[in-house]
Amino acid sequence: MSSATPSDRACYVYGIVPADAPGPDEADGFVGVGDPPEPVRRVRHGDVAALVSEIDPRRPLGTPQDLIGHARVLDAVAAGRTAVLPFRFGAVVRDPAAVTDELLAPQGERFRSALEGLAGLAQFTVRGTYREEAVLREIVEQRPDIARLRAETAALPEDASRPQRIRLGELVSAELADRARAGADELLARLGPLAVATVRVDPSADQPVGGSFLVADDRWPEFTRATDELGADWAGRIDLRLLGPLAPYDFAAQLVDAPGPRPWD
Repeated sequence: MSSATPSDRACYVYGIVPADAPGPDEADGFVGVGDPPEPVRRVRHGDVAALVSEIDPRRPLGTPQDLIGHARVLDAVAAGRTAVLPFRFGAVVRDPAAVTDELLAPQGERFRSALEGLAGLAQFTVRGTYREEAVLREIVEQRPDIARLRAETAALPEDASRPQRIRLGELVSAELADRARAGADELLARLGPLAVATVRVDPSADQPVGGSFLVADDRWPEFTRATDELGADWAGRIDLRLLGPLAPYDFAAQLVDAPGPRPWD
């Protein structure tokens, strides 16, 4: 780290890795938060190490570049097939000594056990968004009651058809919710068997279908192919986006908070 007075610099913590993991390399994406971002390095203690970089504590965090930098470091570690426990964005401690004394020393055994549980695994997240016009057209074709109500409201003045329009909106919203649940069920049924653990993502307007999957290293190609096949089956109705390999954001806390056998064993 560069020389500076203690109040000028602090340590940003990205996550925890095994102490003997390959060292950070800027060429592999290990440039994190800050303006300009400082190189990422390890602070070791026993069998574990924290990935940290130097920041100016007087500069507020939270820019899009900071968020991207945080994820870029963690995901580069995961893509390199190294187990990593990701921290939430914004974890800052005073200096490297505090990283050891306040973080690694008191929780080192829990971190070590959790890293063992994540060895050989990485997260893949699948997000699905509707082709809105196609899905709405499909709903009208498959739901005669919605089609009739739609025709009725179209033939009436807006003021006179307000109750019908409200009812139409309720029916369409309920149908979209049913389809989102069915889509999520199919997503987990098709991709879940290729993962050791899954997390169902609650549907939203931006992401009606989605899930996170913890996948073993040797099944990454198979999982990618299965996602492509599902995307082809849904083509024209739902657009799928596959993100990964990622750090295990949706799974690591289970191991840290509840030491012992892995929940998915």
